[in-house]
Amino acid sequence: MPILARIQPVDARATKNVLVSAIRFATSIGGSCPPFDDNLRTSAQEQVEYMLAADADTPLITSDDEVKSVVKMGLSKICSSFEKELSSLLLESDLTSETAEDKIRQCLLDIEWMSNILPKMDLMKEFVTNWTEISDKILGVIEDKKLDSSMWALKLKVIELTGKVLDAVGYGSVILPAPCRVKLLKTWLPYIRKMKPLLELKSSKEVEFPHKMDEDLCGNIEEAIVQLVLALPSNDQAEILTDWMKTEQVKYPDLSEAFEVWCFRTKSAKRRLLEGGLDRVGNATLSL
Repeated sequence: MPILARIQPVDARATKNVLVSAIRFATSIGGSCPPFDDNLRTSAQEQVEYMLAADADTPLITSDDEVKSVVKMGLSKICSSFEKELSSLLLESDLTSETAEDKIRQCLLDIEWMSNILPKMDLMKEFVTNWTEISDKILGVIEDKKLDSSMWALKLKVIELTGKVLDAVGYGSVILPAPCRVKLLKTWLPYIRKMKPLLELKSSKEVEFPHKMDEDLCGNIEEAIVQLVLALPSNDQAEILTDWMKTEQVKYPDLSEAFEVWCFRTKSAKRRLLEGGLDRVGNATLSL
C-alpha cells in the first residue's frame, strides 16, 4: 500500500500549490526569508518551465486565477527591479563596475525567462503591456551619452526582448489598439534602425566583439515590423513609411513590401471610391 500510494496521480491542488511556490521562489516575491541566491532562483525557473511543458494537467492549472495572479505579480516585480537598476546606472560614477552590470544582466535574464513562460499561460499580453509601459524609460537610459560606448550586452538584449514584443503584436498573438501599435513602432523602430549598423561597425573593428544582431534576429524583427505596419490604418502606415524613406538606414528594416502593399491598397481604394462616385452620379442622372 505505501508503494501504491506513491504512484497515485498527484492531486491538481497539490500541483498548483507547488507551481505557485516555485513561481514565487523564481521571482523572489513574498516570504520573510533572505533574498534568494541567483543559482537557486535559476533552478526554480527551470523547474517552472519543466512543469509548464511536461505536465498534462498544465492547461487546467495555469488557467487558475491564483496562478495567474502570482505570475502577474512576479512579472511586475521583475520589471520594476529592472527599471530601478537601469535608472541607477546614470548615477554610477564608474560604469565599468561589474556589480552594476551583473544586476542589470540578471534582471534581463529574469525578464527573458518570463517572456518564455508567459505564452504557455496565455499571458503574453501582460509582458507586452509591461514592456511597452517602460519602453520610454529604457530608451531614456540606454541612449544617454554616458552609455554611448558601453553596456553593449544590455543594448543587444533589450533589442532581443523588443523583438519578442514586436513578434507577438505583429503576428496577432497579442491584440493592441492601433494607437498603441503606432506608439510601439515609433518608440523602437528608430532605435533598432540606429543600433544595427553601430553593432556591425563595432564588430568589424573588434574581432572579439560578441554583441551583434545575427541574421535570425534581424530577419524576425524585420518580418514582425512589416506585419505590424501592414495592420495599421492607412494614414499611420503612410506616416511610418514616409519616415522610413527619409532615413539613411533605409536598408534595415526593409519596409519595401509594406510600401508596395500600401500603394496597391491606396490605389484600389481610390479606384473603388471613384467608381462608386461615378455610379452614384449615373444613377442620379437616370432617376432624373
